[in-house]
Amino acid sequence: MSYATGGLVMLSEMLAKLPPSERKIASYMLENPRESISLTASELGKRSSTSSAAVIRLCKSLDLTGLQELKLRIAGDLQKEPTSEFRDIEPNESMYSIIEKMTSNSIQTLKETAELLSPEELSKAIKAIENASTIHLFGVGASFISAEDAQQKFLRINKNALAFNDLHMAATVVANAGKNDVVIGISFSGGTHEVAKILELANKQGATTISLTKYGSSIVSEQADIRLYISATKEPTFRSGATSSRIAQLHAIDILFMCVASQQYKEAIASIDETREAIDFIKKGQPSRTRKREE
Repeated sequence: MSYATGGLVMLSEMLAKLPPSERKIASYMLENPRESISLTASELGKRSSTSSAAVIRLCKSLDLTGLQELKLRIAGDLQKEPTSEFRDIEPNESMYSIIEKMTSNSIQTLKETAELLSPEELSKAIKAIENASTIHLFGVGASFISAEDAQQKFLRINKNALAFNDLHMAATVVANAGKNDVVIGISFSGGTHEVAKILELANKQGATTISLTKYGSSIVSEQADIRLYISATKEPTFRSGATSSRIAQLHAIDILFMCVASQQYKEAIASIDETREAIDFIKKGQPSRTRKREE
């Protein structure tokens, strides 16, 4: 991606959660994006009947480095081709229409996730996983599917990875985690109490903690050393298996995995070849020699 984007997504997602003064600024920028990118903090404060200090606070609430980054992201958004709104299915809808809608929604989810993944936070996560003794992954419900997917991927490149959806088992393992371990908490909403508690426990053990949540401050992301955000696209009314959130989580995990594999390319390829050969060996059926029965 040649330019930073995602500013308008960040503002719209956080709008309802912001304090009144910051909400005024966010509303003004969403309604007047082209004008906003040419204004200073002082001018934005005046246009929104707030102050330059409130503008700076808004940028902090968005987890951005400052107004310049927010304006650059909005400018990038304005260069993009218009995208259709997220669409839910209707009663007795044709399968052709559902195929088109779901494909469009998935593409939108993937694009927004790419916009919201911070290169700085992603780099930290890559380095932590590269040096990790063990990677512990925890998710509840549909998020556990993503945790299992990450476990399978990292195991293929010889990374010790464990995925849990049982709170007691996860707590037992994390209680023995060390400073070289990484604990990843996955929760689309960011409000899953169990995931937040596992990350809190990991922090007490000195492990590196990573959260994977939708964009915005939450009880899960607040417990993480490294925060990875994914698309905040609304889930459909017919929420079968958390469709959009699952796609966003898997996309983020794929990116993280590929980045780690790229940094250790030769070792990763060798490990993948070894695991492929092992699976092929198992698929061949009965062993060539059988044990003799004891007389």
